[in-house]
Amino acid sequence: MSRTAAPKANPEALLREGVSMNRTIGRQDEAALALGAKAAVSRAAVAKGGGLASRRLWIGVLVVALALAPMVAGNFTVSLLNDIGIGALVALGLVLLTGIGGATSFGQAAFVGIAAYASAWLTTTQGMSPWIGLVFALALTGLSALAIGLLTLRLGGHFLPLSTIAWGLSIAMLFGNVDALGRHTGLSNIPPLSIAGASLADPRAIYYLIWVIVGLAFLFSSNLLQSRPGRAIRSLRGGSILLASVGEDAYRVRLSLFVTAALYAGLAGWLYAHMNRFVSPSPFDVRASIEYLLMAVAGGLGQLAGALVGAALVLVMKNALQDVLPLLTQRAGQLEAVAFATLFILLLHFARGGLMGFVRRFTRGRFAAPTREASGPVEPLPHRTLPERGTPILSVNGVVKRFGGLVAVNEVSFDVNAGEILGLIGPNGAGKSTMFNLLTCTLPMTAGQVRFLGHDIAGMPQRKVARLGLARTFQHVKLRPHMTLLDNVALGAHSRTGSGLLKAGLRLDRVEEQQILQEAQRQLDRIGLGDRAHELAGSLPLGTQRILEIARALAADPVLLVLDEPAAGLRRKEKMALGDLLRKLREEGVTILIVEHDMDFVMKLVDRLVVMNFGSKLVEGVPAAVRADERVQAAYLGSVV
Repeated sequence: MSRTAAPKANPEALLREGVSMNRTIGRQDEAALALGAKAAVSRAAVAKGGGLASRRLWIGVLVVALALAPMVAGNFTVSLLNDIGIGALVALGLVLLTGIGGATSFGQAAFVGIAAYASAWLTTTQGMSPWIGLVFALALTGLSALAIGLLTLRLGGHFLPLSTIAWGLSIAMLFGNVDALGRHTGLSNIPPLSIAGASLADPRAIYYLIWVIVGLAFLFSSNLLQSRPGRAIRSLRGGSILLASVGEDAYRVRLSLFVTAALYAGLAGWLYAHMNRFVSPSPFDVRASIEYLLMAVAGGLGQLAGALVGAALVLVMKNALQDVLPLLTQRAGQLEAVAFATLFILLLHFARGGLMGFVRRFTRGRFAAPTREASGPVEPLPHRTLPERGTPILSVNGVVKRFGGLVAVNEVSFDVNAGEILGLIGPNGAGKSTMFNLLTCTLPMTAGQVRFLGHDIAGMPQRKVARLGLARTFQHVKLRPHMTLLDNVALGAHSRTGSGLLKAGLRLDRVEEQQILQEAQRQLDRIGLGDRAHELAGSLPLGTQRILEIARALAADPVLLVLDEPAAGLRRKEKMALGDLLRKLREEGVTILIVEHDMDFVMKLVDRLVVMNFGSKLVEGVPAAVRADERVQAAYLGSVV
């Protein structure tokens, strides 16, 4: 009995069949992901609407409660609420400076004292109005903060907090040793505030002024954080290189934030002086600064509401201890310090997010601040005029970089032409990353010249190079994980706009902000993440984070996009998606320089290649010629193939 011979398998046919099957499965996966994304967006929209309504409800309840408090509370409670409002102002500045900006200060009480003494001196010895005293107090506090910040904010690590302790001590000692300020006895008979002839000497009378100022300060801070300078402030913890890559100076941002926090403390000091009508050095020493910092930590350093919650918690607890401890011991003062130290340690161990951190976990973000998005089409941000395709835009001539006796880059030269993708490749240790840092001015070069759009950028600050139109990504992704995709991309448009801190806080930047958000949404749509704009960047997988970094760079409207090993750590499908995106950008006229060690990924993507090995340029040419070069094969494989 004969058998029919089985046909021989055709490898090419099997390969085509496998590819077809993979594509079918991939389309099914993509469809499932799309449905999931739409469902997630719908859930997010519902949660966002409910969260905004709940947040407004609780704010309304708080406002009504504060408005009615003097009508139902006793004198002691009203005075305590006044102290809480003043403390919340100082703590609010610390939430911005320390919690969000990452600069710890143990000297905020000194700024309270500068403003309090300034207004007290002007009104008692010069007979001026307290309202003129407000202007003088804020001016003196701002100038003092500016001078101190210029001297200390460049310090890193633990040196900055130590310096704040030093000037906090010195300013408090200064108050006690100046005759014109009453030395240690202080200044008394400070005139009360008055509005339209009505005196605010009574705690109930000044109560509403204090809380109106507190409310305006919180509103200003909220507006600020949801703006162009606010995104820079929220990115400070990402490091100075991140901010420089979008054209901003981290030191300048930190200095402006430091002065802002000091002005909040100055407002508190002015209110303190004219509410108590007496000032002396002791309420403005380092111990008071630690108490203010404890307020911010107890409430929650990462959230504005933490300043109010923390001030209430610390001052209520302080008053309770002052009532209870004398009943238990004759050393109530010492035990009060021990109790607060214990509270501080417990907070650091068990509640680093403060009370608002507990609330946030309990409510799961239902009361989070509303996200902003483009409310309607506005005139787009202006775009650069790109050079004609084929025009040299970056010229590298004889660049050398030495680290002591090590030559990391040795006499490397090449050009990048408009409208192409140029690959800079080489094995590990070839000097690619060093070359990348030289091109983006993250590192100074030892010798040679780099010209970008006709400018010699050697030695130029990175932020100025970014403003010329050179945008970059990072080998190790630098996104702000607690910011949304939209805000991360909007940060990239920082150098294309100019609204400052005051304009943002007063909401005078609405048109520009809508332009920024519209541009950010356009770039998210461009890379296929438009429907995920309000997700947090930290929730994305690595491959999507790398693509999001490209979107942030594109928001800068660059002439040249420089990518530092964008395929590192990506799986095959993620590399394919990245390659498709980069080809699409090239078709749209974007010039790309890609620094990579994955030869297979780059060979299928670029127009030309520059290969480095041991810090020197090995070969330059089209991918086919480079792949066939024996020197390249030897560099990658260790032997000639």
